[in-house]
Parts: sequence; C-alpha cells; structure tokens
Amino acid sequence: MSYTQPPPRSTSGIHYFAEGWRLISRPGIKRYVVLPLLVNVLLMGSAFWWLFSRLGDWIPAMMSHVPDWLQWLSYLLWPLAVISVLLVFSYLFSTITNLIAAPFCGLLAEQLEGSLTGKPLPDTGLLGIAKDLPRIMAREWRKLMYYLPRALLLLALYFVPGIGQTVAPVLWFLFSAWMLAIQYCDYPFDNHKVSFADMRRALRQHKTDNLQFGALVSLFTMIPILNLVILPVAVCGATAMWVDRYRSQFVR
Repeated sequence: MSYTQPPPRSTSGIHYFAEGWRLISRPGIKRYVVLPLLVNVLLMGSAFWWLFSRLGDWIPAMMSHVPDWLQWLSYLLWPLAVISVLLVFSYLFSTITNLIAAPFCGLLAEQLEGSLTGKPLPDTGLLGIAKDLPRIMAREWRKLMYYLPRALLLLALYFVPGIGQTVAPVLWFLFSAWMLAIQYCDYPFDNHKVSFADMRRALRQHKTDNLQFGALVSLFTMIPILNLVILPVAVCGATAMWVDRYRSQFVR
C-alpha cells in the first residue's frame, strides 16, 4: 500500500493494527523502536507480574459482591471478573508507561511519518526531546484530565451489584478502546501541534475504525509476552493511520 495516496475506503482499524506489526521492522525505523520498547518491557513486565500475583486474592473479593439472584451465573461471572481486573489494570499500566515513554513515542511517530511520506523530518535527538519535554508532558496531562472523570464514573459502576459484574466490564472495554486510540493517534497529531480537541474531532470521523484499533491494542495489552511489544506497534499503526487519513487535513 502506498502512503502517498488516499487509503482504500475498506481500510479498517484492524488493517492499521496489522500495519503496526509490519512497520516496527521498517528499515531506518528500528532504532527509534528500541527506547519505547525498553520502557514498555521494563514497566509492563513488572506491572503484570505484580498483578497476576494478586489476582488470587482479588477475584474472590469481587465475587463476594454478586447478589444472591445472580449466583446461578457465577460460573460465567468469574471469568468476567478476571477480564474486568485485567481491563482496568492494563489501561492503568499503559497510561503510566505511555506517560514515561511519551517523548520517545513522539520521536518514533515523527521519524516513521517522514519515512512513509518520503519527506524526512529532522532527527530531533535526545537534546530536541529535552527541549520539547514541557510541551509533551502538558499534552499528556491534558489526556489524563480527559480520561480521569470518565474513568472514575465507570469504576463506580463496578460497585453496583449486578451491573458491576455484567454491564460495567463491557462499558470499560469500549471506553479503554477509545482512550487507547486517542493515546496512540495523538503522537503524530501532537508532533504537528494539532490541538487535543481537533484531534478528537478528527478521530470521530472514523470512530468505528478507531474503536477497532483501540480494542485490538487493549486485548494485546492483556496478553503476556505480546504486551511487552505492543507500545511501539501501536505507535507505528497509529502513525500510518495519521498519514493515510488525517495528515492532509492539518499539514499544508
């Protein structure tokens, strides 16, 4: 697929997720994958090791809140409770990891965009990253402020008997998918100083496709081993999506 032409109308979020796996080994890009990959391996590996060591205590505690009239569904609700914990904590871990790795993810998106468009961008390097760090962290803080009130509202549903074990996990999964699409697509948008509000409006133009992309990232974040490499994969896939669908709207 050529990145200098509009993408096929059938191109979906699934396509861009698959592209991310292919692009992390693109010549000239691999060296920019290393730093976000190392951050992800260290933080996500440690976080999930801690999480899996705690699941045995947390799941029975969650199941104790299931009302009597739903006890006959306990064999279905138990795996749903496990998935709920994984969903909540995988996004929490991703948020912390992305906050720390944000400068390196932005650099990866910048260099990949130059490679895909045939218009190489200057190699920002570590000095350039250091100079841009306040702006990058301000953008991450803006995303966090968008996320927190919505996340707290959804988390409150987990404490409602019945709803917390049935409806809340589904809503959280959809919310996580949307937030992960925002998180990773924002790197190329932010490289061009596109505002957070304009970025969200642009993503809503293809909301279903972006939910597909975010859902796959969310699922792979929960899978041991694969979750160690998902960060650079998601950045590359989101950057390919930016080049195909959104760049022409914001870059003249």
